[in-house]
Amino acid sequence: MSVPRTSAAPPAAIEVRSIDYIPDTERHGGLASQFTLWLAANLQITAIVTGALAVVFGGDVFWSLIALLCGQVVGGAVMALHAAQGPQLGLPQMISSRVQFGVYGAVIPIVAVCLMYIGFSASGCVLAGQAVGRLLDVDDAAGIVIFTAFIVVVTICGYRVIHVLGRVASVVGVAAFVYMFARLFATHDVSALLAQRHFSLSQFLLSMSLSASWQIAYGPYVADYSRYLPRDTSVARVFAAVGLGSVLGSQVSMTFGVFAAAVAGKEFEHHEVAYIVALGSAGVVSSLLYFSIAFGKVTVTALNAYGSFMSVATIVSGLQRGVRVSVRHRFFYIVAMVGVSALLAITGRHSFLKAFEAFILCLLAVFTPWSAINLIDYYCFTRSRYDVPALSDPDGRYGRWNATGIVIYLIGILVQVPFLSTAFYTGPLVEPLGGVDVSWIVGLIVPGILYYALGRASQRRAPPQIILPG
Repeated sequence: MSVPRTSAAPPAAIEVRSIDYIPDTERHGGLASQFTLWLAANLQITAIVTGALAVVFGGDVFWSLIALLCGQVVGGAVMALHAAQGPQLGLPQMISSRVQFGVYGAVIPIVAVCLMYIGFSASGCVLAGQAVGRLLDVDDAAGIVIFTAFIVVVTICGYRVIHVLGRVASVVGVAAFVYMFARLFATHDVSALLAQRHFSLSQFLLSMSLSASWQIAYGPYVADYSRYLPRDTSVARVFAAVGLGSVLGSQVSMTFGVFAAAVAGKEFEHHEVAYIVALGSAGVVSSLLYFSIAFGKVTVTALNAYGSFMSVATIVSGLQRGVRVSVRHRFFYIVAMVGVSALLAITGRHSFLKAFEAFILCLLAVFTPWSAINLIDYYCFTRSRYDVPALSDPDGRYGRWNATGIVIYLIGILVQVPFLSTAFYTGPLVEPLGGVDVSWIVGLIVPGILYYALGRASQRRAPPQIILPG
């Protein structure tokens, strides 16, 4: 439905909305902030470590870079399609899952999303805590606590402050990476590394899975940060701004990680922050690099904390019809989720790298089928024709449980099990395929096809046009 743009009220410094629909009078912002937010979210230390894994676990530099780029493009397209839903619906991402799973049924994927937020936040806090600790001359545990306290403040302020930080962090990140690449190329023979080419299909797909999972994992919350854009914002332009920012940022970071791991060898593993800062020698430059590493984690950790709050609020509102999330509840949810992440970071900071690799690969098995179902439903069936009030009514249009969506989602997870290859579990079909993990490809295709064939009732449930709150 075409809706003319109305004059928007000046946005408040502290956000008052949670999972509510964003009315046209409160829409604001532009595509530039979408690009810088996702550029900043990916120009950071955890993305560097993810890229390094491609080499740490056996890949060469040349083919690792190609594979990572392929994964970025595929996964980035998936996450950007989710982002494009934000301005059309004016809703956070996971509440729209009630269309595909039912008001109560949507809790199933949302719980998995909450675990993702905690895991990513914890792993990020480990690296940011190292940087804060070196910068302030305190131990890593104290650095983690200081960092997470700042994240709580940013997250409570909400949407607008997060976007402002994204703009600042993108500038800091670009400057830091230009310097780090310059130092790395000045002190090492990069051309010699690129000349060593030993293609391995299993290593190629492992590297591709690392970057694809990185991008797809943003899917459950990327629309949270585009939902305030004016409703008439072009879908294609939102897709391009978000996708380009995310793909460019993560590819730059992962490329640096590949080179760093290749030249440093075992010195890089478990000493990621120290190695990167050593590129700046000592003194002021060293301190600036520590600052850029810590500040680079602010944006993405705030996204995770904000998303965890939105997900918990979605669960509570679904189970307790009509409940509104107060400012006090908002504060409690944010502190609780960030606190759990900080606790995990402090207790698990000494065995970070391998556990993180296993974690992000396992994420694919949970999020690819959800992503496939959500995208097929939105772009093939409902096409933004949502009944927004019914999303909060278990007795309404979408019901309590949507058995079709839930069963296909569970099938989408189960069909990946034989193809999984992680530190936790290796499926029986991995070895016959030469050690190649193709689970994420299966997890996108199978539930996507099943939902397209069996989920057409969603099209019949859709109203003729979007129905907004009265």
